[in-house]
Amino acid sequence: MTADALPGAAGPGRRGPGALLRTASDAIPPSGLVLLAILSVQTGAGFAKELFAHLPPSAVVLLRIGMGALVLSLVARPRLRGLRRADLGVGVAFGAALGLMNMSFYEALARLPMGIAVAIEFLGPLGVAVAASRRRLDLLWVVLAASGIALLAPWGEASRLDWVGIGFALVAGACWAAYILLSAAVGRRFPGTGGVSFAMLVACLLAAPVGVATGGADLLRPELLLIGLGVGLLSSVIPYTLELEALRRMPKRVFGILMSLEPAAAALIGLLVLGEVLHAREWAAIGCVVVASVGATRDAG
Repeated sequence: MTADALPGAAGPGRRGPGALLRTASDAIPPSGLVLLAILSVQTGAGFAKELFAHLPPSAVVLLRIGMGALVLSLVARPRLRGLRRADLGVGVAFGAALGLMNMSFYEALARLPMGIAVAIEFLGPLGVAVAASRRRLDLLWVVLAASGIALLAPWGEASRLDWVGIGFALVAGACWAAYILLSAAVGRRFPGTGGVSFAMLVACLLAAPVGVATGGADLLRPELLLIGLGVGLLSSVIPYTLELEALRRMPKRVFGILMSLEPAAAALIGLLVLGEVLHAREWAAIGCVVVASVGATRDAG
């Protein structure tokens, strides 16, 4: 979705918000847009984790997805007319992967430092990149990523990490891989950006029963709704728009390499926003995952 597609885009004789957004994004190099998108996602995750003091993770997921779905539906309303049952099935699967990915990740986030949760989750897209490349060198990246996860595993009793949090992060990574694989099919079947809007609605419906059951009336507190709106914008709407604009102006391989910095960015945001200080071994593990992801993405291109 480009800025020209936004409501209020410039018409004859005037410059609307869409045109202004496009002009602003054109002034930023594509690599800068990707880095801004990464910072936006991880800042949103940091604010979401702070909400855990008031709401359980499943309720925060509902706030995040619900607010993101609301904004995306206003910006890019999904058009279902003319779609076949198979098309809708792919869209539902895409939305289910998105919803399960968020629910699993937030449960991991409640149990692990941000940087560690993102590093483990990142095994999903890393696996997709390795599977697409099929080069002998990929074995090195697999071993390197596995070494990073081995460094994070709570082998000793004194470890502050737990297997449940790691398990949720691994499930989130698997859902992320499914999300990536399904995104191409959704792009072919749904016009414009309607596929993502439809997926957000499906994810919201999936998260609603658990989120409402655990959050209850607290979900209606105005201050929490406002924070939820901010989390939805930072975690979904803003990075999605920036990433699409960056992909329009840069090779996908370079985009993938830059996105590989996400675990490190998560660790930094966790430190700055949440005060999560990681040990040297944990930083080394995150570095292993980042290097493995950069290598796999570079070789896949």
